[in-house]
Amino acid sequence: MFTLAHLTAYTVLRGGVVTDEPIVAAEALRKRYGATQALDGLDLAVAAGTVCGILGPNGAGKTTAVRILATLADADSGHARIAGYDVARDPGRVRALIGLAGQHAAVDDRLTGRGNLRMFGRLYHLSRRDAHRRADELLERFGLAEAADRQVKGYSGGMRRRLDLITSLILAPRVLFLDEPTTGLDPRSRGEIWDAVRDLAAGGATVLLTTQYLDEADRLADDIAVIDHGRVIATGPPDRLKASIGDRLDVVLDDPAAAGTAAGVLHALAGAHPALDGARLSVPLAAGTVRLADVVRELDRAGVAAGDVALRRPTLDEVFLRLTGAAAAPGEPGDEAAR
Repeated sequence: MFTLAHLTAYTVLRGGVVTDEPIVAAEALRKRYGATQALDGLDLAVAAGTVCGILGPNGAGKTTAVRILATLADADSGHARIAGYDVARDPGRVRALIGLAGQHAAVDDRLTGRGNLRMFGRLYHLSRRDAHRRADELLERFGLAEAADRQVKGYSGGMRRRLDLITSLILAPRVLFLDEPTTGLDPRSRGEIWDAVRDLAAGGATVLLTTQYLDEADRLADDIAVIDHGRVIATGPPDRLKASIGDRLDVVLDDPAAAGTAAGVLHALAGAHPALDGARLSVPLAAGTVRLADVVRELDRAGVAAGDVALRRPTLDEVFLRLTGAAAAPGEPGDEAAR
């Protein structure tokens, strides 16, 4: 598991002293709600300018962690910092640096898209002129300019979520928390949100993304933190996490009766016992240990005819299952105690 020292640091100028640390850092966070231990010593480090995907089973502590980092809840113990500022001791400074978009749109259906953004700008204490200018900039940047003067109640689900996301960008936050931003959206609308997140990251923002959709984390995240029972149990880029559980070799036999012979060949090559499912044999492999050409040649020598021989990289779903012992539950956001 990575620690704070493993992630790329950035420079913070604070009180005239230059220090290096991740832009988001949490150490030993604990939080209990009654009999529920929501966080149990959570450690997290996020490098500046990256997208960090936060994954975990329902009730694992994802939303609780985000709420503490966003100054919406207090930890029972432990410390958390955003850009060097302690979230408990300097909540005002932290709030000036962050944006937050929750699972449910917070925009007013009766107002237009432009009216919503102008209202949020004024709530953030921008002058009327600056609020109008910022609203126009964001509507253009995120493809909502044509719908800007329509009431939000006529927006599609994807447009509403995009508008909700950009309300959190009024003050150009350095760190943006997105809590399951695409839950319940159709594939096209999810794609629109993904494009918006990529645009934010390309512009230098740091994004913390909690999601139940593992394909979403796989496509968007530079690094992933897997949370279970209130702790981070694994971190790293998606490809590194997938590589950590190894590849699999799949062989589909022309004749299932040859399974015994084929299993002996694969065991000799891979050093592990294959699993049989109908006419398919599957065996785990350490990366780079076996070449497909060797498999085909040895099966041919043994007189085994195979319809297909393939090396398969594990999916993030398989990594998640291996780490947590539970399958992900897309579309079923957890009712954590913090909500």
